[in-house]
Amino acid sequence: MSNEATEISSAPITPRPVAPKPPVASQQQPPVSCPPSQYNSPSLSRSPLLEAALPAANHHGGEEGEGAGAIVPSKTPKGARTPLGIRTPRMSLTPRFLTPLGSPVRKALRATRLDPEDAWLPITESRNGNKYYAAFHTLCSGIGIQALVLPVAFTILGWTWGIICLTIAFIWQLYTLYLLVHLHENIETGVRYSRYMQLFSLTFGDRTANLLALFPIMYLSGGTCVALIVIGGSTSKHFFQMVCGATCTAKPLTTVEWYLVFTCCAVVFSLLPNLNSIAGVSLIGAITAIGYCTLMWVVSVTEGRLPRVSYDPIRAGTEVERVFDVLNALGIIAFAFRGHNLILEIQATMPSSEKHPSHVPMWRGVKVSYTLIAACLFPIAIGGYWAYGHLIPANGGMLAAIYEFHSKDVSQFILGLMSLFVVVNAVSSFQIYGMPMFDHMESKYTSRKKQPLPWWLRCIGRAMFGFGCFFMAVAIPFLGSVAGLIGGIALPVTLVYPCWMWLKIKKPKKYGVSWWVNWVLGVLGMGLTGLLIAAGLYVVIDTGIKVSFFKPQ
Repeated sequence: MSNEATEISSAPITPRPVAPKPPVASQQQPPVSCPPSQYNSPSLSRSPLLEAALPAANHHGGEEGEGAGAIVPSKTPKGARTPLGIRTPRMSLTPRFLTPLGSPVRKALRATRLDPEDAWLPITESRNGNKYYAAFHTLCSGIGIQALVLPVAFTILGWTWGIICLTIAFIWQLYTLYLLVHLHENIETGVRYSRYMQLFSLTFGDRTANLLALFPIMYLSGGTCVALIVIGGSTSKHFFQMVCGATCTAKPLTTVEWYLVFTCCAVVFSLLPNLNSIAGVSLIGAITAIGYCTLMWVVSVTEGRLPRVSYDPIRAGTEVERVFDVLNALGIIAFAFRGHNLILEIQATMPSSEKHPSHVPMWRGVKVSYTLIAACLFPIAIGGYWAYGHLIPANGGMLAAIYEFHSKDVSQFILGLMSLFVVVNAVSSFQIYGMPMFDHMESKYTSRKKQPLPWWLRCIGRAMFGFGCFFMAVAIPFLGSVAGLIGGIALPVTLVYPCWMWLKIKKPKKYGVSWWVNWVLGVLGMGLTGLLIAAGLYVVIDTGIKVSFFKPQ
């Protein structure tokens, strides 16, 4: 027996007698080890699978001597291998770090992390964003030139109903924003919905998505870029005239040429590769948006109320006209809040894990940005209505009112700085609103070719999109006349669809608080959408559209 005994190669702390070699290898119970990913699992911390099976120390039980008092070694001897016949089987080709309990995780990895197209597209190409980037993007996309016409809505609704409707709209859209942030990732499966259209399609199906969501989402991106070219080009013309002065001998550019100058600037910045790379651009856009909003209401309040200002709500002649005027005012308030079609895309730029989900920093950034948005929109609406009352121009709002009533009273430097802020903000907003369109165009290439888009083709595609928007701005200058009608069609993206997607995905308790709130807001939002579309059609039919192709004013 002494010749058959082998020494254990490990060095124990206390001297131990030599353990005899088991006569039959198949009788030894091998230690069963769990995969490394289960080591920290509370449910397996006391599992017998984690305990090594004790080898029999007295296989030769009839012998008295050193084998009877043998101490079991605490470590597995080197060179000991589990017999091939009883080795723990592996799950086909599943990696060792995935457990049998992790089938939902495997689905999530196949759906997101292992999808190479996400690393090729501009929205999900970089996932190192943070709450600061989220605040920059949300603030830049949340404040727009359409907020400057909020005092026009007050001329119809009056003080009381104007403030009430503005407050309700702000709370409503902030709630739907909260729903979108928490719908971005599915905790059970780990799947991330990085685009609004993707979430809507997976919730209601591709056919419904193409019918109800495709056009509004594309309009909120492409249509906004066209409107930004019109606003930025026109304001650039005013800025040049203000800086150049009456004694300037330079030949002024036409409106179309200013549109082209603005488009060239926007196209240059659009060559930045992905959404995270324009965080600095969004920061500049956010600062300038806060700047021109603050300058406008401060200048208006400082200069005081105009003479003959009246705060009586404007009433049209017939009852039908009054109803549609009220609906138009509600539409102005509803359209002042924008950017919901970009929230999922912004959140997609953040890293996410089970312990650190992306909705936590995203919601922190949203809270900060919407605090600043409220600090801009409410003073603009209240201060502008206090200063100008029913005299505020319906076309242009605060910007047109300052040019019309205070062009000689206010310093030219302040007016020039205000115009410059509007232009810079328009260029910055063009980038973030154009990014979903860039992503959509590039996805067509990557899904067919199964490879990333070459850099030179990306530049060509984005330049073509920018100059395509320029063509639309020049060719259809009356697009703003039907903006109310198209905006009514796009309103559910902000106020309705998030509520219905929450009901479909989260399935709150029937007749509970969440169930009632989302159903009421969804039905009310669809009713408001129908009324706004009807009001837009009435305005188009009643006032008519001055169709003038290729003749921008």
